[in-house]
Amino acid sequence: MTSISRLRSALSRFGIFAAAFLVTACGGGGSSMAPGGNSPPPSACAADCGKALVLLTDADGDFLSYTVDVVSLKLKRANGTTVETLPATTRIDFAQYVDLTELLTAATIPNGGYSSATLRLDYSNADITVEKDGAPVAAKAVDADGNAMGVVDVTVNLDNRHHLNISAGRPSLFTLDFNLAASNSVDLTTTPATVSVIPALVASLELVDQKDLRVRGPLVSVDSGAGSYVVDVRPFHMRSQRFGQVTVHTDTDTVFEVNGTSYTGSAGLEALSAAGPDTVTAALGTLTTATRDFNAKTVFAGSSIPGIGIDAVIGDVIARSGDVLTVRGATVVRNSDGPHFARGNVKVTLGPDTKVHKGGTVPAQVVDIDAISVGQSIEAFGTAVPVTASSMSGDWTLDATAGRVRMNVTPIFGFVKEIATGALTLQLESIGGRRASAFDFTGTGTAPGQDADPANYEVATGALDLSGLEDGEAAKLLGFPTPFGAAPPDFTARTMVDYRRMSAFLAMSWGRSGTTAPFSSQEPTGLVLDLDNDAIGRAHHISIGPRVLDLARLPASPAIVPPDDGHTAYLVVMRDQSHSFEDFADFVADLGTRLDGTTVMFSLTASGSYDGDANVFTARSIVVTLK
Repeated sequence: MTSISRLRSALSRFGIFAAAFLVTACGGGGSSMAPGGNSPPPSACAADCGKALVLLTDADGDFLSYTVDVVSLKLKRANGTTVETLPATTRIDFAQYVDLTELLTAATIPNGGYSSATLRLDYSNADITVEKDGAPVAAKAVDADGNAMGVVDVTVNLDNRHHLNISAGRPSLFTLDFNLAASNSVDLTTTPATVSVIPALVASLELVDQKDLRVRGPLVSVDSGAGSYVVDVRPFHMRSQRFGQVTVHTDTDTVFEVNGTSYTGSAGLEALSAAGPDTVTAALGTLTTATRDFNAKTVFAGSSIPGIGIDAVIGDVIARSGDVLTVRGATVVRNSDGPHFARGNVKVTLGPDTKVHKGGTVPAQVVDIDAISVGQSIEAFGTAVPVTASSMSGDWTLDATAGRVRMNVTPIFGFVKEIATGALTLQLESIGGRRASAFDFTGTGTAPGQDADPANYEVATGALDLSGLEDGEAAKLLGFPTPFGAAPPDFTARTMVDYRRMSAFLAMSWGRSGTTAPFSSQEPTGLVLDLDNDAIGRAHHISIGPRVLDLARLPASPAIVPPDDGHTAYLVVMRDQSHSFEDFADFVADLGTRLDGTTVMFSLTASGSYDGDANVFTARSIVVTLK
């Protein structure tokens, strides 16, 4: 079972892994997707195939790293035949893809109706890290019987009214969510920590969440007149393979960084063209679902990408002493052999020649090394060396004295203690998803007595509207810590998300034996949990940012209802397979059939929003586990 402190962290840092398939007809239909390296030629495909764009993402979860091998992803037709969509095994650290979606592949698949999908995961070489008392620790994945996880197939069946239908000239959309919070339970009392895994894979024919999309791969060609370029898709940190091709559209506002130099608009395309074919690129932007166009907001290329021609460290600064930054629980990406998750400390050494770019502006602002303070999210480029060669997951050093550092916008969570004109004082709970207790703020102030204090964390808010905030309320802010040695204030916020606009996560569990009667009310328009059920387990909370509400302390059990509009995805998980629904009423009807007095429910998790005044939880996604 998850400890109370760990459960609190899990609830406030809910994770999702998603895969979306955007399917278009081969060579037509107005799509911006070019024929791919793993796709059959249009003459062979003719009108009998469509193109599937597979997208993966992971929201902030209960893990610092969750690396497994994705072996295959098969779609099954209604007639029983299957189609493989992945050309090669892909090793992915899902925990690193927070609020980001990655294009995995552009696969050509035959037309037809598909009723299920099977994702094959290989945990044999899994690298999983959780946080215990502020420190990263290794975790071992086990199945429901306590056996070490190996190769596992996760199958999800689509409901009869929402099969995936692919036909020539008709774009289709398919989304799979691998819910880390619903799929994993962490036990910190064992050594190593134990992660019990019951995979939950949610399917939908629509995108439930809209996030930034990243398209990565080597450059094929640039069309300056059209303001676009084409890449061979090569996701994550892969060094080879061709996963199809995609066209990236840019405009006058697109920001480029090519080999460490910044550009905007057409000048960036010219620099990209000059870099030449096979230059590795990574673009962040959005997808226009109606046209299947990918529109880039930011493009990185060449050595501006971590691990391409230069080593890099990605993480949050937990301490600083002079010109040495300490980053703990970081991803080290080496030019020689790719990414490693470092559970120890990474010491990043700066120098007078270290170039520092501060993101969040167009173009990025050039600042000095003193701008980097405790709590700052960074990407540091230089030469990385493990302190102990036999322990690639331990301590590292990175010499950035002749390199550079990119300062990224950093999120903080806290509770409002005081509101003033242009300022907030918070009880700081977390920085970048890490507990505030993990950070050493020594040296952040103009004098020792002025160092940042998590109990009274001072935030400059400028012209941000604070009228919606109240004392004691949770708030999320995005911005940058004050330059090292210059606090107070301790942080400058550029964006604020108040309590009422934060995403909410509901978690409910029942004991080892589960329950046959989890609801006091079960209607097509809403569910109400029975809080008087004696089988209720340790999880019975709603979390919104850092705030955790105990369901047992609410005046009444909240109603769980679907949203008035937008896309939804609901999943019923059984031990051998799962069933996915897009309509709330269909989901409730299926539950009514299965909960027949002998089938038991073990857990329910839901993501959406919570209205405390009305005591209503609006759920865009729900996962229940039954036996």
